[in-house]
Amino acid sequence: MQSIPVDTARLGVLRCAIAPEAKITNSETQEVKRDRDGNPVWTVAVTVRQDGRRISVIEIAVSGQPKGIEEGQIVKVTGLTAFMWSMGDRHGVSFRADAITPVHGGPAHAKGGDA
Repeated sequence: MQSIPVDTARLGVLRCAIAPEAKITNSETQEVKRDRDGNPVWTVAVTVRQDGRRISVIEIAVSGQPKGIEEGQIVKVTGLTAFMWSMGDRHGVSFRADAITPVHGGPAHAKGGDA
């Protein structure tokens, strides 16, 4: 499987679309996927919007539970790598990062209420 480093500085603002969730390998047993060091793997769905183009959502896997990340929050993704994969007639791109951390001081998503 070929890995391709991704320059996150060129991706624009990265925002959490779905809060961190444990990556499940077996839906019947709810077994959590583990990396080669035995750490649980989590996924975070992140929106990407470059230069006013439409928004894309990518799901990024990371070892260990990312802390302090909420939906709508701007995040920093460190060490992002893309992996091309294929299984039979299916194919796609998967993403993995060394870390996903919240960007403090950035605007969070709007919550309902009085303005």
